[in-house]
Amino acid sequence: MKYNVIDLFCGCGGLSEGFKLAGFNIVGGIDFNQKAIDTYKKNFENSIAICADLMTFNENDIHKTFPDLSKVDVIIGGPPCQGFSSANRYQSEQDDPRNKLFFEFVKFVDIAKPKVVLIENVRGIVTNNNGYAKDRIYEIFESRGYTVTHKILDSSEYGVPQRRLRNFFVITKNCRKFDFDMVKKSNHVVTVKEAISELYSFDDSNGEVILSNKPSTQFQKYLRRKDNIVFNHDVRYPAEKVQNRISFVPQGGNWKDVPPNLWPSDRKNRHSSAYKRLDENDVSVTIDTGNNHSNYFHPLYNRIPTVREAARLQSFPDDFIFLGNRSDQYRQVGNAVPPLLSKAIAKAIKELLDNEK
Repeated sequence: MKYNVIDLFCGCGGLSEGFKLAGFNIVGGIDFNQKAIDTYKKNFENSIAICADLMTFNENDIHKTFPDLSKVDVIIGGPPCQGFSSANRYQSEQDDPRNKLFFEFVKFVDIAKPKVVLIENVRGIVTNNNGYAKDRIYEIFESRGYTVTHKILDSSEYGVPQRRLRNFFVITKNCRKFDFDMVKKSNHVVTVKEAISELYSFDDSNGEVILSNKPSTQFQKYLRRKDNIVFNHDVRYPAEKVQNRISFVPQGGNWKDVPPNLWPSDRKNRHSSAYKRLDENDVSVTIDTGNNHSNYFHPLYNRIPTVREAARLQSFPDDFIFLGNRSDQYRQVGNAVPPLLSKAIAKAIKELLDNEK
């Protein structure tokens, strides 16, 4: 049986891609960013892709957009919840404009009544302000009859060639409590080299290349399109002064390896991620949403990874195409949940649902 999923605050669709890979039916996604929704629509052609602010979505709009809402089994997404604080100056948390989108997410859940809800957030939600936001999420859903559990997961442990720590809440109703031990870890650590070395020889690409060699690893087989075409691989080099600085940085090194005379000022407090060169024999640092201002550089070349290289480091397969301008694409990749991490969680959710039949 295929379970139905709606993705709220979906972005380009990293969470949805993982659930699709795990065998779920993606009913649709909603996000307020038009370029991200363009990408979502391109990659989930049989799904409903809506560019909208959930604040403007009333109950009638929800039922009109998703007429089979009662058949939705799972709602996923990353609603913002920065307003949850023990020092909140508002009379009600729902009055805080930073929380309004979170409660729109909850309203969607109240209407659809899914069996499972998945919420993804930054890992700091567990500890910031003594875990106040985390505790409120438990209280909000437990008051509705749901059972809540959470865990911080590192994507590099689930087949993603990137160290990225995110917190996930899995919220269940009318089925047993979710056990994160069911989320199976990979038995192989995928490195930067395994993810992007196939593209090393295409350093002059203007956006599209064709791979002629057969994939040599399971991860490369997973990445490949059937026609072996690679899109979104537009190679750009930064200003000459930036290339000069990064040329001194070895793999795994950072700004400290740059000769002091190449900096315009004598600063000793740069972040360790500044001018970080990826180590091809390790996993990547966390992929960010930047473009010209990204802090991580290619392991071999004096430039940042292309959109496709960044997407591969996020575990997006090559048949996932990104639309919009270059900055739009980088933002979509950096904001996404790595699909293979999403897939691991989705498979565990599917197992839980199957066992409840």
